[in-house]
Amino acid sequence: MRTIVDLPEPDLQAIKALARREKTSQAELLRRAVRLYLETCRQEEVDPQVFGIWQGRVDGLGYQQSLRDEWER
Repeated sequence: MRTIVDLPEPDLQAIKALARREKTSQAELLRRAVRLYLETCRQEEVDPQVFGIWQGRVDGLGYQQSLRDEWER
């Protein structure tokens, strides 16, 4: 699919120079950049089934209450 993207002139010049150096097209460099960005974003997504160190343990409120119960003893 084709799309139009406005890039600042310094970025465009850097892409052109990199494309010449790597002997590849600007489009290929942009595809790689987008792919890398999307992979990075996917890695940052949190699976709600395994969130945090409390997975499989007592809930936070229950833990807090148990600590307070210890103080009253």
